[in-house]
Amino acid sequence: MTDWQLDQVYDFNGHSIRYAIQGDGPPLVFVHGTPFSSYVWHRIAPLFFSTHRVHYFDLLGYGQSAQPDADVSLGVQNPLLAQLLAHWGLDCPDVVAHDFGGATALRTHLLNGKNYRSLTLIDPVALSPWGSPFVQHVRQHEAAFSGLPDYIQRAIVPTYIRGAIERDIPDRELAPYVQPWLGETGQAAFYRQIAQMDERYTREVEGLYTSVRCPTQILWGENDQWIPIERGQALQRLIPGAQLLPVPNAGHLVQEDAPEAIVAAVLRYIGANADTPVSGTRG
Repeated sequence: MTDWQLDQVYDFNGHSIRYAIQGDGPPLVFVHGTPFSSYVWHRIAPLFFSTHRVHYFDLLGYGQSAQPDADVSLGVQNPLLAQLLAHWGLDCPDVVAHDFGGATALRTHLLNGKNYRSLTLIDPVALSPWGSPFVQHVRQHEAAFSGLPDYIQRAIVPTYIRGAIERDIPDRELAPYVQPWLGETGQAAFYRQIAQMDERYTREVEGLYTSVRCPTQILWGENDQWIPIERGQALQRLIPGAQLLPVPNAGHLVQEDAPEAIVAAVLRYIGANADTPVSGTRG
């Protein structure tokens, strides 16, 4: 279905985390969101292989990583990212993060003390309230959804993911996003991660956004139906010096609607901040 392979494994609390490292140069880390995987970067990450050492991985419970019947909430993903950064020997990488990956990157920075050269947030989960009506319903009825017949699951997941994409994406292009959530294990994992969505993990750090220590830019699909761009505007006001770049004709999954906008913004921003000094406060 796809040749997007994560050929390396990291053991995180007894669970296998799949990751890959490509290219050579300054370190660049990509962090995906939900209900996605590192595959969201397939049209973006390869364009940096010639200039950067690019690190990407699947969060616990997602994609090619283990999908255990365990905690896969935001509360476990920032310790995972912190451990991976240490495992990779990265003290101050540029970080690009989407959706739940945005919350994970922010939590890792603010709660685990990890420094970034720059941070690019794409339609991040960062401010309460969040969660669609579908998410709210599943959270109350996880067991019922986990036991749905396979043919129903194969109808629900594509419909749900299409809601994040503005363009009319063909089935063959959507398939790699859907495949991890099919089958007995994948279906249970799909509803488990939704059931474990809890706003307390963003509320825990919302009061700390004013102490973000790195240059930060926020990209937001103007037609995001999952999280309105007004949340991006509010987040910009909280993070010192943050820039907000609205992306026209893009939904929540900007990676599919306007990958060129992400590539251009990241190249510009990491280039502009290449010589930014690292310290405990913004320099």
